[in-house]
Amino acid sequence: VQLVESGGGSVQAGGSLKLSCVGSGFTVKSNCIGWFRQAPGKAREGVASVYTGIGGKPRYGDSVKGRFTISQDNAKATLYLQMNSLKPEDTAMYYCAADERDIVVVVTAGLQLDYWGQGTQVTVS
Repeated sequence: VQLVESGGGSVQAGGSLKLSCVGSGFTVKSNCIGWFRQAPGKAREGVASVYTGIGGKPRYGDSVKGRFTISQDNAKATLYLQMNSLKPEDTAMYYCAADERDIVVVVTAGLQLDYWGQGTQVTVS
């Protein structure tokens, strides 16, 4: 499985960014895709996740609910994270991930994920 993120950058508080993640090599076991983030000196935080099957309901971390939206384009094998009303505390490296379990749940529990990308930096000032 290969996951490649893009779209990070620097933005002022209140602004928006849209992250993208192109994936390849998925198997039926990697049926949950999503995002987590990690700021320097802090633990990983589950941001958003969605199951790849039809009708999959997104799950969001408490700190991003109502501001971030996860979506997927299966034809392009691409996962997106629309981030609105960004705050300085959203500053972190954002990673795309794939797992057979719910990614937000796995990260919140402090467990290892099956697959993740190299990350894209988001800085909010």
